[in-house]
Amino acid sequence: MSRLWDFIASGTGEIAGEFHGREASVRLAQLAGASIFGGALERLRGRSVLLAVRDQLAAALALVELDGVARRMVLCTPDLTLEQLEGVAQTAEAEAIVLDASGAAAAFAASPAGSITSIGVSPLPVPAEVDRGRAERTEWVLLTSGTTGTPKLVLHSLDSLGGALPTRAQGGERMVWSTFYDIRRYGGLQIFLRGVLSRSPLVLSSAGESLRDFLGRAAAARVTHISGTPSHWRRVLMSGDASMMDPDYVRSSGEVADQALLDNLRAAYPRARIAHAFASTEAGVAFDVSDGKAGFPRELLERGGDIELKVVDQTLRIRSRRNAARYLGAAAAALQSDDGFVDTGDMLELVDGRYFFRGRRGGVINVGGLKVYPEEVEAVLNADPRVRMSLVRAKKSPITGALVSAEVVLADAAIAAQGAEAEAVKSDLLAACRRSLAAHKVPALLRFVPSLSVTAAGKLVRPAG
Repeated sequence: MSRLWDFIASGTGEIAGEFHGREASVRLAQLAGASIFGGALERLRGRSVLLAVRDQLAAALALVELDGVARRMVLCTPDLTLEQLEGVAQTAEAEAIVLDASGAAAAFAASPAGSITSIGVSPLPVPAEVDRGRAERTEWVLLTSGTTGTPKLVLHSLDSLGGALPTRAQGGERMVWSTFYDIRRYGGLQIFLRGVLSRSPLVLSSAGESLRDFLGRAAAARVTHISGTPSHWRRVLMSGDASMMDPDYVRSSGEVADQALLDNLRAAYPRARIAHAFASTEAGVAFDVSDGKAGFPRELLERGGDIELKVVDQTLRIRSRRNAARYLGAAAAALQSDDGFVDTGDMLELVDGRYFFRGRRGGVINVGGLKVYPEEVEAVLNADPRVRMSLVRAKKSPITGALVSAEVVLADAAIAAQGAEAEAVKSDLLAACRRSLAAHKVPALLRFVPSLSVTAAGKLVRPAG
């Protein structure tokens, strides 16, 4: 696959596409004879570069400019600590860092560990002499979304990231893409590439922006296709502002999409195609499902083609050209098995010809030797229309080793504050669990909370497995 610039600039010389940030918008045609690096872009040619800007618009422009220039670009998320950034730089053998603001990146650049070339970027392209004719084969390095320690560095190419994506709008339809994700994470990067490769506008979110303001910008830009995690979408549904948008396509990925979420999205966006997808930084995109049902049909494992799926020891394995090549680092573990499959670590259960995701292998709760998948219990709780989201976790027990504990956010916060009504709802939820689940899976403790913590990647914060 060629570099991004070759997709943006057509054979006729036309440069198409545009990025809409919180503070400004940039047509990619503005990069002809201009650069956010000024005259410093050539200093990055052939080097391993940490992309550590905070602003998503700057990050999007830098990705376009660095692909085909840098030997390797490492997509650093803005939530990295100084210690994490130092570890990433060492593993990636970084020779330069690109930054745009204060924070860990600036502290790193000023530290003895950061004695590498530092280049700042302007918020918008500035006139500069830029050589778009020369092209390096750039490695794309993404970070896993762990909450502690140095993230793993996952090596991709533009082909593994975007080679299977459409390079034009389907059927000539007007498409405007957007995502709640940060584009430096795998889920967000997929949407970024969809926008760039199809030469469509892309509306970027901002970490410091209120949900209402972002939805307003998306509506003003007439976004047609938008993605996020189930936790992102539950926040939208809870906000009361979901109707600000009227998209054609709504996509959920990154966490288990239960039936209640899919039904609620269908009710909020009756005109849209509602899909949920499975992808991971290491395995790439495996499939998306748009039949309105949670899980996926068993037939997907038998379809053949470029993406091969199998279930081994109840976990999903994937082999395709979208798989990453390897982890970086001298002591890094193998990313693929000997037969080329990536073990995703995501647990599956086959029920009536359909596979359902039950959570991560390391997230299983052990109750007296019996397994409990938190997401399975959450799906039952979330099915009640009075519940917006829930989190199930283990609570230590001297008898069974662990008990199932649930925290629940209600759609109507006032109910949680009213003793009798709250107890009635709690009783209903536990009764639903008893009807649907084995006894050891029923929460021993259930409490109402005003909110649940979400990671920078847009996923529920779960206890480390």
